[in-house]
Amino acid sequence: MANIPIFIPHAGCRNDCAFCNQKSITGKIVPPTEYEAEEFIKENLKTLSGNGHTIAFFGGSFTGIGKDNMKGYLDAAKKYVDGERIKGIRLSTRPDYIDDEIMDILAAYPVTNIELGAQSLDGEVLERARRGHTKDDVYRAAEAIRKRGIALGLQMMIGLPSDTYEKSIATARQFVELGAVETRIYPTVILKNTLLADMYERGEYVPMDFEEMLDTAADCYSIFFENNVKVLRIGLQNSEELRCNAAGGFYHEALGERVYSRVIRRNAQREGSGEIRYNRRFLSKVAGQKKENMPYLEGFSLYEDNSVSGVLINGKYVLTI
Repeated sequence: MANIPIFIPHAGCRNDCAFCNQKSITGKIVPPTEYEAEEFIKENLKTLSGNGHTIAFFGGSFTGIGKDNMKGYLDAAKKYVDGERIKGIRLSTRPDYIDDEIMDILAAYPVTNIELGAQSLDGEVLERARRGHTKDDVYRAAEAIRKRGIALGLQMMIGLPSDTYEKSIATARQFVELGAVETRIYPTVILKNTLLADMYERGEYVPMDFEEMLDTAADCYSIFFENNVKVLRIGLQNSEELRCNAAGGFYHEALGERVYSRVIRRNAQREGSGEIRYNRRFLSKVAGQKKENMPYLEGFSLYEDNSVSGVLINGKYVLTI
């Protein structure tokens, strides 16, 4: 299954978050027209095989772009949703851009998934990040989405100003309580030409230690994994624009790999000793970068077992991708 991603950078968003520079993330400046979006879908369909794909509107705040424009994009996508090859439409937006009127519109289309950029459920973190919404906005939007039978996704950021390990873990647990079925974990990247970059340069923002970030992201992943919340991505999509515009924070080309390795280490530390079984595809994650995990696995017997679909520690899955 794959997404046909249509990026609408910053479209619809009336708020300037401290960390945000959508042009750096997507590499695009002007949102596509509805005609361009439809042509992009048609071209992608020529190369896709199999069933269960989705058309996904990413990069902006989709439900804030204006109702007529939003309907135009949805109409363009709806033509190609057949319930089999293309199963539906996915979109991302802000929690405070969801209300009953918006949900009435979305319910008229084959929208299967809505992702909310919650980022944190800690009031101080939201305020210092200039998110422009509150924890209560996230709760209201999540309930409205669930009531319509649409799958709820919640995105979180780790390491924003005032964030801590404890606050991120609390956010992850609350995502579970809110009924999220999927999530994305984004360790904070400091992008040029943002308020966060200015705060960083003035010494008003000191990023979380990299090792603490890995522990935090790994433990958030484990909370989601244990509660059947699918982790769609860890870290921003790597791109030339992102590499050129990252001024600090947690940019790393293999960030997901580092976090997955840390998931295994953290679980092994909690168990202490025993047996680890892994599919050969996961060997690099078990060993860690430059075999950094191996000293933490000395109390374990390691077995390659290609009948398993991930990594098991003492008979319990701790990681699948």
